[in-house]
Amino acid sequence: MADGSQPSIPDGTGVIQLDPWLEPYKDALRSRFNYAQKWIQTINDTEGGMEKFSRGYEKFGLNVNDNGDITYREWAPNAVQAHLIGDFNNWDRTATPMTKNSFGVWEVTLPGKDGTPAILHNSKIKIAMVTPDGESIDRLPSWIKRVVQDLTVSPVYDAVFWNPPPEEKYKFQHHRPKKPQSLRIYEAHVGISSPETKVATYKEFTTNMLPRIKYLGYNAIQLMAIMEHAYYASFGYQVNNFFAASSRYGTPEDLKELIDTAHGLGLAVLLDVVHSHASKNVLDGLNMFDGTDHLYFHAGGKGQHDLWDSRLFNYGNHEVLRFLLSNLRFWMEEYQFDGFRFDGVTSILYTHHGIGTGFSGGYHEYFGPAVDDDGIMYLTLANEMLHSIYHECITVAEDVSGMPALCLPLSLGGVGFDYRLAMAIPDMYIKLLKEKEDDEWNMGNLAFTLTNRRHGEKTIAYAESHDQALVGDKTIMMWLCDKEMYTHMSILTELTPIIERGLALHKMIRLVTHGLGGEGYLNFEGNEFGHPEWLDFPRAGNGNSFWYARRQFNLTEDGLLRYKFLNEFDRAMQTTEEKYGWLHSPQAYVSLKNELDKVLVFERAGLLWIFNFHPTRSFTDYRVGIEQAGTYRILLDTDDPEFGGFGRNMKETRFFTTDLPWNGRRNFLQVYIPTRTALVLALEETL
Repeated sequence: MADGSQPSIPDGTGVIQLDPWLEPYKDALRSRFNYAQKWIQTINDTEGGMEKFSRGYEKFGLNVNDNGDITYREWAPNAVQAHLIGDFNNWDRTATPMTKNSFGVWEVTLPGKDGTPAILHNSKIKIAMVTPDGESIDRLPSWIKRVVQDLTVSPVYDAVFWNPPPEEKYKFQHHRPKKPQSLRIYEAHVGISSPETKVATYKEFTTNMLPRIKYLGYNAIQLMAIMEHAYYASFGYQVNNFFAASSRYGTPEDLKELIDTAHGLGLAVLLDVVHSHASKNVLDGLNMFDGTDHLYFHAGGKGQHDLWDSRLFNYGNHEVLRFLLSNLRFWMEEYQFDGFRFDGVTSILYTHHGIGTGFSGGYHEYFGPAVDDDGIMYLTLANEMLHSIYHECITVAEDVSGMPALCLPLSLGGVGFDYRLAMAIPDMYIKLLKEKEDDEWNMGNLAFTLTNRRHGEKTIAYAESHDQALVGDKTIMMWLCDKEMYTHMSILTELTPIIERGLALHKMIRLVTHGLGGEGYLNFEGNEFGHPEWLDFPRAGNGNSFWYARRQFNLTEDGLLRYKFLNEFDRAMQTTEEKYGWLHSPQAYVSLKNELDKVLVFERAGLLWIFNFHPTRSFTDYRVGIEQAGTYRILLDTDDPEFGGFGRNMKETRFFTTDLPWNGRRNFLQVYIPTRTALVLALEETL
């Protein structure tokens, strides 16, 4: 360096410069950093580096060589015998023996015939093993890329060898889109993405949903329940087969077409990845794979998640790291995903898995014996690997605890995620709608919850996600309007006070969340237009009905229904953000939180945001501060007739600033803000 000082060598304590409150924990940060570096070094020394190590799917499972030979490898150290069985050898339990190496990896190569593989595409296979006590066990290969279920026969999945002929293999035509500066995520589940009472398909999603998502102005899709799960009603959270895309919705090639088509529309696609736990299924999952309870998982109680009734990975095991890191790499390579939303990160970070623990925000909770060092190490390695190989990769953490440095790079002592979900925001709205009268809403609390995020770490804000849409909970629109949604959402019926309030607050809640809440925004499909019903998958408790396991997008296409107003407002928010980029602008400056008037005012991205949450009072000539002088015009108005409002402000109105300080800003202007409306103003020359 020019001044003669040495550049500091990263030791995991760089985060302290961003957050001095972490100073007392510098030893813990350093040890965390060193532990991740130790594993990276081990992988470099023993596996030739992370890039090679994370390609485990090229070595394990079934792989076809250029000459048509098939090599199958499986890690099962407890087994004393192993055979590959299937349609190809008439399920003969002795015909295709495997040999085991000193690392507990079994292997067999099946020679091809004139370049044709010995196992037919789409034919069934299993691995048959014998345990030390003589028990015969059959399992689905753990790296299997395709499993199918025939519920008329059994709920247990069958493994099939997926190797379509070249002409049937999907060929990608589009490059991945660049990482968006502002991430606007549309969270979706393929199976429910149809108004019909059935499981929708990848192909239907491609045809019907992708144009809708593009029209609404989102730039990323988060796909849930893709990794194969035995029970549809688990919402994809009890994964059996980590390398298999769910066969409920179609073939692997159909999913590739969906992602490629999305890329052609400029949409990034994130996979909702479940590495926090695994299904307990033995016959078609990873549990008891080689006859022991501790192959991929911790042994005994440590390997059980009591709340989720599932198994917990042993992240400190070399082969488990290979499996999970390769799993991420596989979805990026094989299907061209653009990144991941990691589910259940809190469970990975702590030995208590978040069970029965309320996080107060005290820093002592993030360090010490409650923290799972192996879990943090795994997530750090996952982010290091993904970001070093794929520079445009996006990673999002679903963490309820608020772990510091979760969204900072390893070089600063972080775990390496790009974003975390702002999980306190939806909880706040439910509390407000459930427990408070409208005139009891506290503007200070609202602003605090929306802006309470860690400096230098990016947050994705959302008013509600799939969690709030599930049966037993209520969406925001249901809290607001409930029964009247079935009788008064037609413009041919009177606009009742309940529906009027519902439409107004639905728009205001989303707008204030979008503008103030984070560096990214997320919406769960259907919620953008106030979908009238919760989400409930077919199960014994509801007579296996699909009635609630669908999204009624047709409601927005009916010109006589008020849902179209909310749909159009959501589109206006996304497309306006695309132009002005407030999500990637510095955090907002809040200039007014008036508890008496219920008015909230802030500036972000050069825009002036004015919210009147008062249930009955409108204000004329309301004075609001603004830093930059000039002539302002209305950019967004929740009261616009296009969005089901009354049009009480003229779109063409010009607002002129007065050169006098107000609310800590250099200028002020005066506006008419009707009850339960919000305005976003922009300088006239930017329109």
